Amino acid sequence: MKYAENILETIGQTPLVKLNKLTAELPCLVLAKYETFNPGNSVKDRMALQIVEDAEASGILKPSYTIIEGTSGNTGMGLALAAAVKGYKLICVLSDKQSKEKMDVLRAMGSEVHVCPTDVAPEDPRSYYSTAKRLATEIPNSWYVNQYDNPSNCRAHFMSTGPEIWEQTEGKVTHFVVGVGTGGTISGVGSYLKMKNPNVKVWGIDTYGSVFKKYHETGIFDKNEIYPYVTEGIGEDILPKNVRFEIIDGFTKVTDKDAAVYTRRLAREEGMFLGNSAGAAVKGLLQLKEHFTKDDVVVVLFHDHGSRYVGKIFNDDWMREKGFLD
Repeated sequence: MKYAENILETIGQTPLVKLNKLTAELPCLVLAKYETFNPGNSVKDRMALQIVEDAEASGILKPSYTIIEGTSGNTGMGLALAAAVKGYKLICVLSDKQSKEKMDVLRAMGSEVHVCPTDVAPEDPRSYYSTAKRLATEIPNSWYVNQYDNPSNCRAHFMSTGPEIWEQTEGKVTHFVVGVGTGGTISGVGSYLKMKNPNVKVWGIDTYGSVFKKYHETGIFDKNEIYPYVTEGIGEDILPKNVRFEIIDGFTKVTDKDAAVYTRRLAREEGMFLGNSAGAAVKGLLQLKEHFTKDDVVVVLFHDHGSRYVGKIFNDDWMREKGFLD
């Protein structure tokens, strides 16, 4: 009989799916690494499990401990799976721009959820970064994950996602394109692919209001680049240690409106019900058209599932309110 010992053993080995209609103008083959097939419906399941198991192995995380993390929702879901199976308590700290669906799902999985204001500086004690760190100092027998700087984040994708893409494309992948938030996915996958073939190009999708693109191009951390934006899960107002800029060949920025519109188009034209970072990735691909040739094999990674955005991206009233729907 073939079966998994628990739900954590079903993480990984997600399919590659060809994009057809939305990328028809591109000369290359575009394949989506479809991460919603993970049990928590996102790529973050991979790193959440890796981070927990590495912490257990090092002795940092002990039985009956409380796991604490600041998250945009998906890492929290991955941690919730691990916590449920392994017997830990979980506290997730989110910013108030994250969808209600994400918060509800985390509570349904047994997590305690704290919601913090988005429009404050990272060092502000009210921010979700600061709140998560503070809770970890106040709560006995707790452990702060810190996915932004935790090297296990990168390691998860170097050990699993990168090798899967290489094997699934039979080593023919020429470009890897992905939205950048904590940096673990782009840096881990990018490092592996460039180790196998230094000519593979790695492109990051950024959003307006984030510092990544300008920092990569100039080395300047420009606070004037920072302002609130709608797109969830990509972009940052900090420089996480997991963003290895030397691995990344370039960034392209996508507007909130384009991310939302292309997310809806993915559902209606490709049958792919995904989160809005997927829409940003597709629009970013189209903006990078001049970098691709007919012989290229471009892999774009889609992070998470559309069910976490039904009150936003897939809600006409919300789209009109934001000026995203004509």
